[in-house]
Amino acid sequence: MPRPPAGHTARRPAALAALTVSALVATVSPAPAAPGTTPDPMNRAFTRAAAAYGVPRDLLAAVGYGETHLDGHSGRPSQAGGYGVMHLVSNPVNHSLEKAAQLTGETPAELRQDTEANILGGAAVLRSHADALGLDGDERADINAWYPAVARYSGAQGPVAALYADTVYTFLAQGLRTTVAGERITVTSRPVAPEKGALASADVTAQSTDYPPALWVPAASANYATGRTTTVDKVVVHVTQGSYAGTISWFQNAASQVSSHYVVRSSDGQITQMVRDKDTAYHAKSANSSSLGIEHEGFVDDPSWFTDPMYRSSAALTAHLCDHYGIPKDRSHIIGHSEAPGNDHTDPGANWNWTYYMQLVDGAGGSGSGSDELSFGAYDTQKTGSAGDQVRALQRLLDDQGYEPGAVDGLFGPATKSAVQAFQTARGLPADGTVGARTWTALLSAGTTPVLAQGSSGDAVKRLQRALTAALGSTLAVDGSFGPATGTAVRDYQRARGLAVDGSVGAGTWTALQSGR
Repeated sequence: MPRPPAGHTARRPAALAALTVSALVATVSPAPAAPGTTPDPMNRAFTRAAAAYGVPRDLLAAVGYGETHLDGHSGRPSQAGGYGVMHLVSNPVNHSLEKAAQLTGETPAELRQDTEANILGGAAVLRSHADALGLDGDERADINAWYPAVARYSGAQGPVAALYADTVYTFLAQGLRTTVAGERITVTSRPVAPEKGALASADVTAQSTDYPPALWVPAASANYATGRTTTVDKVVVHVTQGSYAGTISWFQNAASQVSSHYVVRSSDGQITQMVRDKDTAYHAKSANSSSLGIEHEGFVDDPSWFTDPMYRSSAALTAHLCDHYGIPKDRSHIIGHSEAPGNDHTDPGANWNWTYYMQLVDGAGGSGSGSDELSFGAYDTQKTGSAGDQVRALQRLLDDQGYEPGAVDGLFGPATKSAVQAFQTARGLPADGTVGARTWTALLSAGTTPVLAQGSSGDAVKRLQRALTAALGSTLAVDGSFGPATGTAVRDYQRARGLAVDGSVGAGTWTALQSGR
């Protein structure tokens, strides 16, 4: 988390509103519930709050997961002054805690400390935004119509609010599963087509000139100094104590007088640059003038935020900065915020894996080896009694997408069949519990639906390549790179399904894949 430079006295409460994306979901496992307590209290709280305020239950859970990974941090505030699972905020620019108290009749103390009250408050605030937007009953029943209300819940504006809402809808598209105090919380995957309204044109599209893989969203000019007073000789690693979109919003707030050069998202490693490398961000006090700061979405005490995509993306950025500015790739020059002279912060904390991170920075981590356990040369029909690696892959896909296949053990039993049937029903497929080409195609393609074309790369391309292998019955290499072979397979699929044959993957092709055509 950032610190203002010497002489600046930024007020800490501020607006880290909340979140933001790969089958990201981590597992949070505090102590189990004490004997005699009500089973599944958080699930019951989400169900009751959703019913009380007419908010879709899975939407409510996805917002909470994006805000805090469903960890209320024992009533302690975030850096933004946000509390509880739903991150109800009380600071000079966001008063969702007070709004929740007004709407529910719960006291601020109850909303801060009691998880059930906090979730109820989050539902009430979301519903108030829906009402202000004029959503009627039919619209509220459509999860896609809630996008503008979710964006308003963030407390941010414009492109940053869209980043926040996009993340929530990514969770809905991909599904999620997490464990809190021994309680399993799930959101089942589904195709989504959010109605963005005025936010449809608010996507962040500008790219960084210092680091082209990053987006560019400038911090407020009051939050950094133009130029440098000394040579850059180190990289400082931070943790936001809040969300990706909220951090970006806070750095755009001129009152904060804090910033960092880069912000990295937990779910997928997306990077946004906010201060040019040549300028002095206010992030590490005495080290500001000689360092480049990288913020990482999450909370110091919760390792579930520190995902492999985040580590890899951040390490690639750090390696680039070291190479470009001649910074040695060692722990004397790549340091944590807590290690910068004159600082009193603890980030990135004991949960940050420095050994792994430095291996990645040095290039020793590579891209991994061995099978990803989801990719096969052909996808065989699986049904009750089947066993083996493909059943294990099927179970993993169902589990990651919020369905309940039982143990991921490679044995196709009753629980796996029930989960398959639930997935088939959600996708409009015959719910026979048998996984043939259509169900494989829908399962393997489930998730977000970015436009893909020649030159695209990443996890979405891998999903596409697996799904095409299942749909066409011919092997396509799963390498995450959209090259000529993938383009040919896309055109073959489009031609066979009566789609526009253009070799790119847009909404129509994704819809066909995700419905198992």
